[in-house]
Amino acid sequence: MGSNDTILPKHGARNILITSALPYVNNVPHLGNIVGSVLSADVFSRYCKARGYPTLYICGTDEYGTATETKAIEDKVTPRELCDKYAKVHADIYEWFEIGFDIFGRTSTSQQQHIVQHIFRKLYENDYLVEKASRQPYCVKHESFLADRFIEGTCPKCGYDDARGDQCDSCGSVDYEPLDLINPRCKVDPDVTPVARDTRHIHLRLEKLQAEIEEWSRKTSAEGNWSRNGKIITESWLKRGLKDRGITRDLKWGVPIPLDVFSEEKDREIYKDKVFYVWFDACIGYVSITANYTEDWERWWRDPENVQLYQFMGKDNVPFHTVVFPASQIGTGEKWTMLHHLSTTEYLNYEGGKFSKSRGVGVFGNNAQDTKVPADVWRYYLLKNRPETGDTQFEWRSFIENNNSELLAKLGNFVNRVIKLVNSKIYNSVIPDYGTRYADPMFDKAKLDINTYLKQYLADMESVSLKAGVQTAMHIAQAGNNFLQSNGFDNKLADNEPEKAAAVTGIAINIIYLCASIFEPYLPATSKSILEQLQAPFLVIPDHWTADDIKPGHRIGKAKYLFSQIDPKMEEEWRTLFGGTQAERLKKEEEAARAAAKKAAIKARKAEKKSKKPEQASVEATATEGAQPITNQEPVDAVTDGVQQVTLPTS
Repeated sequence: MGSNDTILPKHGARNILITSALPYVNNVPHLGNIVGSVLSADVFSRYCKARGYPTLYICGTDEYGTATETKAIEDKVTPRELCDKYAKVHADIYEWFEIGFDIFGRTSTSQQQHIVQHIFRKLYENDYLVEKASRQPYCVKHESFLADRFIEGTCPKCGYDDARGDQCDSCGSVDYEPLDLINPRCKVDPDVTPVARDTRHIHLRLEKLQAEIEEWSRKTSAEGNWSRNGKIITESWLKRGLKDRGITRDLKWGVPIPLDVFSEEKDREIYKDKVFYVWFDACIGYVSITANYTEDWERWWRDPENVQLYQFMGKDNVPFHTVVFPASQIGTGEKWTMLHHLSTTEYLNYEGGKFSKSRGVGVFGNNAQDTKVPADVWRYYLLKNRPETGDTQFEWRSFIENNNSELLAKLGNFVNRVIKLVNSKIYNSVIPDYGTRYADPMFDKAKLDINTYLKQYLADMESVSLKAGVQTAMHIAQAGNNFLQSNGFDNKLADNEPEKAAAVTGIAINIIYLCASIFEPYLPATSKSILEQLQAPFLVIPDHWTADDIKPGHRIGKAKYLFSQIDPKMEEEWRTLFGGTQAERLKKEEEAARAAAKKAAIKARKAEKKSKKPEQASVEATATEGAQPITNQEPVDAVTDGVQQVTLPTS
């Protein structure tokens, strides 16, 4: 996933540094997670590279913190073992989706510890930290303080009865303390009611940094054209007035507090068993992952004059990227590359309900793979329905229609129709000499239309309007279809008007060549297939299309289908298959397995009676043992097992 050559900024060039929100390592990403961060960032990264900008795309798994400790306890493994397992799960899913990271790293590294502790020391030296005593939830059964995610209860803001100590999944609130929850309970042992006990933690003095953050965000949000919801969320935090925020936690799995900053032994004793809060060090993970990518990481992160930072995330991550992380950077007093453009999404919902990573509702990354529908189809549908300005819905009916009526009918048929004709005995796979009629005024409108769409496409992509960008790209493909239709593109045209046919063919081939470039950010596998069929190198996306990049005499390859028809009947099958939670799906799969075993056993008994060969091994036993429900299954497998394979008829 990415380039083999180290990518570094170039002096005088437009250097683009891209991050997507680091996914928590402890779970499998669903489609909402994917489109909200990694996929959107991938499209913009591919676009920037297709324009020739020096571009570095950074991501990785967020591995420290309560969420990991909680999941490790549930799975009866160590946090390191859990992270090793799920880091690979994430990487495999993103690789299938063809997410082109330049590095997909991890936060549980020595580089992370070094850079986090450096920033902490600078904040400590500059008097932006303060120690505070507070009362925290304590579990008397486990004899330990409960970090935010180890406590659950009713949200004090909206009344949702399954909120976590650090965030409510229903209303999105993060500005309450764990003890503010109503009827709190221990996540590890729900029968235990936490009690309040005194503890001490270090806080980041955000209120002392508010004026600088306000000035920076006001200027940057305008210059960088932040997403509207990102602006609103940031302004809301600032309007309420920033308060100091705890940056340490009573945990074992995390970056340790550097004890050498404390002059007194009693303070070192207090903080020796504490670590940094994940939302203090998670965003620093972008820096440390870059440092693991190249020892010249400071050329990306310490050069704000020559590097623009674009960050992609869902709206629930906004405050940590627009307030907490910038405050940490500003507070060091050092020069940092800071956020330029913020691209945030609303929620992608699932068939009238909500995706939930914690509750397993909806389609997860590996579910998408198991449907046997190619990744490019998923990419197209998710990006066309990207929740940029409001919540959008994932619906199976529109998913199938988008494949059949747009990808196949518009882009696929256009490309296949032209390349097949060039492959035919009329041209024998060689682009004809289209120069005689190429400049004919009758083709001017088609060229103008394509360039008008190209100009709009560039504007869409530069403003990170990715949803509009893919729609504009499809307009160009449809303009290609219209061009063929208006000029009667077929065998008869070649017989009756060979010069016109040659010109239409030459222009059409070059429209296809342009499509390979503009669709590459969205449909990388499709773009690769088109280029293979054209036997042409990748064309850097131009400012202006000249319609003659592929010259007369060029020999192309054989036509191949880009997309396949999806049977509309799959709508109900997939809706049923993915209609419940992971637990419900697993229950259905186990019931199906038992039914299959019972059926096989009956069939085996009949066969045994008929054969009357008692010396043979029991077919019944073999069938039954081979179809037993899986009871000791890994959590990831629980998501993926039992998905029926679908054969898509080619058309």
